[in-house]
Amino acid sequence: MRRLLVGLTALSVLAAVTACGSSDPDGADKPGSSGGTTKVKVGIVPVLDVAPIYLGQKQGLYKKRGIELELTPAQGGAAIVPGVVSGQFQFGFSNTTSLLVAQSKNMPVKAVANGVASTGKDGADFAAVTVKKGSPLTSAKQLEGRKTAVNTLNNICDTSVRESVRKAGGDPSAVEFVEMPFDQMPAALDGGQVDAACTPEPALATVKAAGGREIASNFHDVSPDLTVAMYFTSQQYAAKNPDLVKKFQEATAESLEYADSHPDEVRQILTTYTKIPGTLLEKLTLPRWPAQPDRASIERLAELGERDGLFERAPDLDKLLP
Repeated sequence: MRRLLVGLTALSVLAAVTACGSSDPDGADKPGSSGGTTKVKVGIVPVLDVAPIYLGQKQGLYKKRGIELELTPAQGGAAIVPGVVSGQFQFGFSNTTSLLVAQSKNMPVKAVANGVASTGKDGADFAAVTVKKGSPLTSAKQLEGRKTAVNTLNNICDTSVRESVRKAGGDPSAVEFVEMPFDQMPAALDGGQVDAACTPEPALATVKAAGGREIASNFHDVSPDLTVAMYFTSQQYAAKNPDLVKKFQEATAESLEYADSHPDEVRQILTTYTKIPGTLLEKLTLPRWPAQPDRASIERLAELGERDGLFERAPDLDKLLP
């Protein structure tokens, strides 16, 4: 009887160990891991830029690598960075300036994949400084003393707008920036709450459909090949989950390539996470989604950030970039 009880106890222990098979070797469970699939939360900004990750999710490019995405919208990269560092998100999408600011503060962020890039065409980019129909403003120089909407203060929008003002011969320190979400900017322009706005697609198409126009290609003014945003994680998460990070990188690279070669699907996926009317889809200016970040353009952004006083110390690009 004693031998029987010992045998049953051993079987119970074996069953318990088997049930915990999704644990890491060190005994720590992976976030959301079950049945060979790891659920990861990704903080994103609901703009055209992130269409590839939505397409990749729809096409199963992450799922086939054992990744289940939970995409969570936020107003801007500056809000996503602390979410990734704190572990609220495993990955995030952020404009490059937010990541430069974070790195300059010694926050443990690490870019893992490219996000989106300028079209390289002045006057035909996927983002622009816009004004409403009938506005007397025709040049970025005239933004002196005017209210200009940006989604996040002290970030890539106001940094690039300042550069447009500078290139047009104006005083960038005289621009008054107002913070608001991108999707509220078209109405704010029409209502006169602001004089101009930093509008990426689809807000750009919305403004133009209402008779508004662009007065500067602010991203292009920084660099024709500007890396506008990247996907990133925390250094701690990357160190503890190198295989998962590599799979996320591979899936994202494939998603970027897919988006670049399927523009019609990019336009359609936008209707699932933005408020853009279907009638504007064909009028969108699509960005480029290259496989790798453009380091020279990121160095230029860092120079402008230093000039504008965004950094406590110069960011270390070698620590930040993949």
